[in-house]
Amino acid sequence: MEWLLDRLNLDQISLLIAGQKILKVVLIFIAVRLSVRVSAVVINKFFEKQANSRFKMMVPKKVTTMSTVTKSVVKYTLYFIGITTILGVLELPVSSLLATAGIGGLAIGFGAQNLVRDIITGFFILFEDQYSVGDYITIDKYSGIVEEIGLRITQIRDFNGDIHIVPNGQIVNVTNHSRGNMRVMFDVSIAYSEDVDRAVEIIQNYLDEYKKEEPCIIEGPMVLGVQELAESSVQLRVWATSRPMEQWRIARELKKGIKKTLENARIEIPYPKIVVINQAEEE
Repeated sequence: MEWLLDRLNLDQISLLIAGQKILKVVLIFIAVRLSVRVSAVVINKFFEKQANSRFKMMVPKKVTTMSTVTKSVVKYTLYFIGITTILGVLELPVSSLLATAGIGGLAIGFGAQNLVRDIITGFFILFEDQYSVGDYITIDKYSGIVEEIGLRITQIRDFNGDIHIVPNGQIVNVTNHSRGNMRVMFDVSIAYSEDVDRAVEIIQNYLDEYKKEEPCIIEGPMVLGVQELAESSVQLRVWATSRPMEQWRIARELKKGIKKTLENARIEIPYPKIVVINQAEEE
């Protein structure tokens, strides 16, 4: 009878200890999740403060990039600490597991070369500031807006809405279309019968008025002159520079405005015509 009571007491103690361990594991998990969320808020506020500071050491795109990378690093660091702590609570040999992981890492090291290359390349992309979140870039055959930069991958969303995930280790050539002023340049055709000087003056007057209402124009817009004597038209070249990502909108607006201006001035804009001659009617 006493043996049975002792047995029951041991079972109760074991259940109590197991319950305490489970409770500790749950509390550690909750603490890690809360820490990840709190750290994300703190990091966001820190970088927002840097962006809004009087000195503005970093541009907004750089702030967004560094904020995303910092949150990623802190998150995985907290997860690692939480897992290590949980293993300690469960009285598992953490040092032995880490040693085993190290041996296993050596065994699969040759298979993880691409992963290491991605991480190293991602580090240099961030260190050299090759591009930032929000930049319009071209990587090989992919062009679009950078949505996320990590140590392993870069996510690009093209203008169709598709998102391309490119491993950093595969990035060889990058064209950044968002650094510096962007060029706006296109040709306007007028008929050979029109007065070129008058057409240039009318277009330039419109461009001068447009510039007064467009803050994204950096230089110009202006008519450079006759670009080409085409088969059925005289082509005038229009040039300007604008802020990044605004060049397409400005070009569309200028083309629309120039067309209306030429129509109001009764300057012919040539277009292909087909003349059909009916010989029977002539006879």
